[in-house]
Amino acid sequence: MLEQNLIRMYERSFRHNGELPALTDYFKKETFTYFETAVEMAKLHLLFEKCGIVPGDKISLIGRNNPRWCIAYLAAITYGAVIVPILQDFPANDVHHIINHSDSKLLFCGDRHWDAIETDQMENVLAAINLTDFGCLYDRSEDGAIGEFQKNIEANFNERYPDGFKTEDIKYHDVKNDDMIVLNYTSGTTGFSKGVMLTCNNFTGNVCFCIDLGIRLRYDRVLSFLPLAHAYGCTLDFMLSLAVGAHVTLLGKTPSPKLLIEAMQEVKPQVICCVPLILEKICRKQVFPMLGKGFMRFALQIPLLDAKIYAKIRQKLLDTFGGEVRQFIVGGAPFNHEVEEFLLKIKFPVTVGYGMTECAPLISYSHWYNFKPASCGMVLHGYMDVKIDSEDPYNVPGEILTKGENVMLGYYKNQKATDDVLEKDGWLHTGDIGTIDPDGTIFIRGRCKSMVLGANGQNIYPEEIEAKLNNLYCVMESLIVERDGKLVALVYPDYERADADHVNGNLPEVMKKNLEELNTLVAPYEKVSDIVLYPNEFEKTPKKSIKRYLYNV
Repeated sequence: MLEQNLIRMYERSFRHNGELPALTDYFKKETFTYFETAVEMAKLHLLFEKCGIVPGDKISLIGRNNPRWCIAYLAAITYGAVIVPILQDFPANDVHHIINHSDSKLLFCGDRHWDAIETDQMENVLAAINLTDFGCLYDRSEDGAIGEFQKNIEANFNERYPDGFKTEDIKYHDVKNDDMIVLNYTSGTTGFSKGVMLTCNNFTGNVCFCIDLGIRLRYDRVLSFLPLAHAYGCTLDFMLSLAVGAHVTLLGKTPSPKLLIEAMQEVKPQVICCVPLILEKICRKQVFPMLGKGFMRFALQIPLLDAKIYAKIRQKLLDTFGGEVRQFIVGGAPFNHEVEEFLLKIKFPVTVGYGMTECAPLISYSHWYNFKPASCGMVLHGYMDVKIDSEDPYNVPGEILTKGENVMLGYYKNQKATDDVLEKDGWLHTGDIGTIDPDGTIFIRGRCKSMVLGANGQNIYPEEIEAKLNNLYCVMESLIVERDGKLVALVYPDYERADADHVNGNLPEVMKKNLEELNTLVAPYEKVSDIVLYPNEFEKTPKKSIKRYLYNV
């Protein structure tokens, strides 16, 4: 258990950084300073008292990323309650299931999501609060007492603080490090949702590690566009930032590349957390076609000249993202090897981290200048341990197990699922397969569930074949599946490039050549029998990894 405590860190941060901007809605241009954020949190604490919320009670939260989403989240955990963030793309049935399964007593909800909520399906919820203005949407209390209280919140707040709310009034509940503060559901499938029980210590470990390494600094500008209901964006963009005095600008919807670049130019962030898809799209659409043109291709063959060209490309990319980026942290899904190799060649400040919701989320990370190609960073020294379930963990892949400050308590109301992944001595089975270097650098080969057993007992990792296939001509993304004992590739083509090159009508022939080339790049037991063209992008999770189970039938 750590000596530091996240809630005390927030107490200090909100007192020390009062006049600094904390949270901004990019579209509304609405900004809350740290002190204004603390005031709104204090008002919500009064509401929690009125609702009879006590430490340990659950509060559900669903809506787009915006300042009030963050304020509701912080208000809950600093009060001693447990926040239940729900991904906003979960269907209504799953939202109802999570609210009920979590025993939530209060709901914070965006307008769009409230339209899909059935109040008679919420078993324990006393009231629902609007994330637009913290107005009361639904009140189950006698004589509408909660709604009336919230309507008069300014008067009630002034009554509690007759001399005005001051910096010294920023005092939060005594939350112990082993107390659960977040219940994060990893899946929206009704009846199979797993609520990950995360403690104050889990998040303290993540935040302290990042502070130790200077990943985010006071006065940093943060552009947050990952879903905050997911552990990756929530911890690195939001929770870490407000612990150090950074300014978080929130993009409340999934941005197009054009909108994202416009926002980057305006905000000029220093550290960008993203999924691989963003960098891959920019490299594939803007950089790689340029490198393949006549003069450029010739110039890159000339020593010294190639270094100058790469330096210019690097600077142009950095300027595209606002010009002040210290580092890109990529996570959530495998990184395309070709894109990664190119970015490292031009010395672009990119690194790949590894984690999971069950670790809130970090397991491994390295600064970009220490990053080893094709890895996902080094185990968090001093916070986490990792071992590989293999007779030769440096060379023979095995399941990755981890233990340490960031590991969850277990799954809520699901002892069997907890026992399946969490050993009594604290080792967590990640479900990922990989190797580790003597210095603690992790290399992931694939998922246990997606591994295919070859005809002669060889272990085949579909992700490794996909990485090679995704680098071939006109392949946007791919999935390797097993059909009748043979490996088959499902391919969603790069239709835009096919159109530009006038090969759209000849894609089957293109894929036939790709198949031949692919089978020269893989081991004999990994050969693919066929490529099947897929008409649409593969369905993905909020962190943009493909939902494999939908295609393994």
